[in-house]
Amino acid sequence: MMLALSAADKEALMQTEKKNPDWRVRERARTVLLLAQGKTCAQVAALQELSMRTVSSTRNRWIAAGLDGLADLPRSGAPAKLPRQQIERLLQWVRDEPLTVTALKARHEEAGGTPVHSNTLKALLKAEGFVWKRTRHSLKKMR
Repeated sequence: MMLALSAADKEALMQTEKKNPDWRVRERARTVLLLAQGKTCAQVAALQELSMRTVSSTRNRWIAAGLDGLADLPRSGAPAKLPRQQIERLLQWVRDEPLTVTALKARHEEAGGTPVHSNTLKALLKAEGFVWKRTRHSLKKMR
């Protein structure tokens, strides 16, 4: 069954196919454009090396939500390793005094916090907007 597109929809899809930074969205826009040319789901699947299910799903999402339906749906991902209360405590410690990640990890574990890898703490601090430099063992700046 052929998709009927308005001139505005066709233009928006062509712009999306050319300029959207997400390759998945560009591919889905191309799928919709091919379907609008009168190609069947099987033909589009063969042209784009996709499964029929993917083409059909893209078509249904376009019909239901238009251009917004081409974006990826949110994914849950892995659950947070630390409860929000422990995160707030860690952030408060970092705001109060400069700590290395190793010292922060040690203090966290002494306080009964959930054991985590130091890379997890680094990622948490980076996500919260903290930046740091390596600890220097020289007092050259203090002269």
